[in-house]
Amino acid sequence: MKFSGALPRRLKIILASLLLAGCATAGFIGMNEDELFGKTQIFDHKLSADSHGAAYYHQEVQPILENRCVVCHGCYDAPCQLKLSSADGIMRGASKQVVYNGTRLLASEPTRLGIDATTIEEWRAKDFFPVINERNQTSAINMANSVLYRMLALKANNPLPADDILDEDDFSLGLNRPQECPTSSEMHAYEEDHPLWGMPYALPALSANEYSTLSGWIKGGAPMAASPKLPKDIQQQVDDWESFLNETDNKHRLTARYVYEHWFLASLYFADTPLFNKDSYGTANTERPRFWFKLVRSATPPGFPIKPIPTRRPYDDPQLGISGQFYYRLMPDDSSVVAKTHMPYQLSSERMEWIRSMFIEPDYEVKELPGYDTDISANPFVAFEDIPISARYRFMLEEAEYTITGFIKGPVCRGQVALNVIDDHFWVFFVEPKHLSGSSYSEFLKSQSDNLKLPGTEESATGIVTNWIKYSWLHDKYLDALNAWLIDRFPGERRQSLSMLWRGDDHNPNAALTIFRHFDSSTVVKGTVGQPPKTAWLVDYSLLERIHYLLVAEFDVFGNIGHQLNTRLYMDFLRMEGEHNFLTLLPHDERVRLANYWYRDTSERVRKHLVNYEEHVLADPAIEYKTDHPKLELFGKIQTLLKDELDNKYTLADHVLPGELSVLNRLNSVRGRAATEMPEISILTLDNMNGSSQVFTILRNSGHSNLTGLLYEENNRLPAEDYLTIVPGILGSYPSAFYRLTSFRAEEFVNAIVNMQDDDDYEKMMDRFGVRRTSERFWQNSDDIRHWYSQHDPLNAGILDYNRLENR
Repeated sequence: MKFSGALPRRLKIILASLLLAGCATAGFIGMNEDELFGKTQIFDHKLSADSHGAAYYHQEVQPILENRCVVCHGCYDAPCQLKLSSADGIMRGASKQVVYNGTRLLASEPTRLGIDATTIEEWRAKDFFPVINERNQTSAINMANSVLYRMLALKANNPLPADDILDEDDFSLGLNRPQECPTSSEMHAYEEDHPLWGMPYALPALSANEYSTLSGWIKGGAPMAASPKLPKDIQQQVDDWESFLNETDNKHRLTARYVYEHWFLASLYFADTPLFNKDSYGTANTERPRFWFKLVRSATPPGFPIKPIPTRRPYDDPQLGISGQFYYRLMPDDSSVVAKTHMPYQLSSERMEWIRSMFIEPDYEVKELPGYDTDISANPFVAFEDIPISARYRFMLEEAEYTITGFIKGPVCRGQVALNVIDDHFWVFFVEPKHLSGSSYSEFLKSQSDNLKLPGTEESATGIVTNWIKYSWLHDKYLDALNAWLIDRFPGERRQSLSMLWRGDDHNPNAALTIFRHFDSSTVVKGTVGQPPKTAWLVDYSLLERIHYLLVAEFDVFGNIGHQLNTRLYMDFLRMEGEHNFLTLLPHDERVRLANYWYRDTSERVRKHLVNYEEHVLADPAIEYKTDHPKLELFGKIQTLLKDELDNKYTLADHVLPGELSVLNRLNSVRGRAATEMPEISILTLDNMNGSSQVFTILRNSGHSNLTGLLYEENNRLPAEDYLTIVPGILGSYPSAFYRLTSFRAEEFVNAIVNMQDDDDYEKMMDRFGVRRTSERFWQNSDDIRHWYSQHDPLNAGILDYNRLENR
């Protein structure tokens, strides 16, 4: 790295004295930034991947950034949009623009890293400002003109107060806290006004060694590492996939378009483990891939540098002029693996043959490719009507955990508007594909393409009330048509039975999923995890496809409030549809009772919808019930049916000794006030006498009278119905609290929670067992948890996000 000429002697003295004092500032009377630091000079800080500087960055600097900085600066809701999870993010810098603005009347311009701009100059034009020095490259200026360094120095000189709980007068906490995003020229005022707001914010300072390493790195010009050259075997697989996805005949092109619109968020990796073998799901988790990829549309063909096409949505017109030529490319993703956005999906030669067998080999014709007019591209039942439904359904179903995770781990880092439409805990099952095969169902869905329109056809700036009325009417028409089709196909009566359920083909653990909602984030895992939940969904092809397009493909985090609220309103229909499908497996009286219970105190409009659903049920199911609790009996029947497919990764009894099980299992009986006092997600570490540790997640599932209230979720809360679920391992991306204790104190810990009555009781419990954000043990505990996660679940492990840590 080149350094510019000598500094004036006066400036050297000023900077040296300021740096020795630990507080560099540009606020000198009579001197502007150009006079003090020199003219702006933007350059690439990435060194060759095989250089000594790149090795130092990977070995010494990046681990500190990941463990101390990315924990708050890794997702869309990172403060000031500063993403420190990659070299490109560090060089891009920060912005004063707030992504999550719940009152935005007009859609804003997207600022997706690696997509919406590809050079630092382009990001500066979008009002991003540097956090590392972009002026004269001298050691002194590299530190004095670095927002990143000065934030670290501010914390080093002003450590957290000694109190266990931070004073809210000193710290602004919570997701909706006002953000201060100072530029280098504004840092002096920030330091004066907020001396306690150094980085890591509201967390313990870096150790002396960590601080020295980052300071030395910034002083040396903050050199980073360019992407390494892919090994030959990986590059060959990339070439094979890019060749397959860019075949020019219509059948291949339509297939590639469908694949892209379902994979564009995936964390793709290469592995040779068998795809659809129950044992392989565990085997695949024993190694962590070295390389990750994103599937993008590029203006450049294979063999040339990738140039992503920055459309808002994956189905938008690429707008490449007369030729309209673009290419599907696998773009290496060098960023740190962040749990919130990490969705691993395996590529292999077996995967490619699987896609060929479903999409290419069947005898059908694609006479004309669909265009990119929104009425077509935003409606998958129109755009992909030529592809057999059996292929489309299987494509999503075989990896159902990934498919459903898309609407949980997409760009919605803060998704209350999208997620307060689902319960805090429920199970998901799927309709057997053979019941949806054949031309009859395909023709039916084609005939319903207009009724199955999604809000995405309105794009990112839309109204609310008129669209709700319209989509309510369209959904009612679809249900009426579906009822008529069922009567025609099943003359006389329809007898639902357990044969309707997909059994995972006797090997696939995706046959049953569990979804946990954590207020404004959520988690999807395989298996029937936790206690029998209040609700469940039974999902068929059309519902699965609509969920994907509503909450993944068409959801725009930069859209206006109308777009986001319409998305949430439409999801009401899809949730009720999934719940209704499940209810059809129960007797009439139980269906009505549960529907009334799930939708207590709801509006007349929703009640009318529920009545409409019940009228469409042609007969009671062909399932024999013997108890007074049909729903619980049905859950038991399904679990027995799927016993060989169910994933037991989060089954407590499979991971602890009998004595520990009897103690920890008591947490699964905690309901009401004690549960309400607990955070959404807590991580418990039990240290054993042999020096090993076990990690558990404690979840609070919040009770609601119904989920149809758009903006008034608190009005529907029923704290008396809150309950806890404890699972082995790490579940969720945003922990609110950490607890750590030796295993022989587990009973004390459980008793403290069981007997909790108020905030004072919780505070006392934290005093005894908690690792607060102010604790001297905080970073060591954080490092231990990350190490445990990487060791025990290497494929899925990612950096947890601390933006929701509590302060109590």
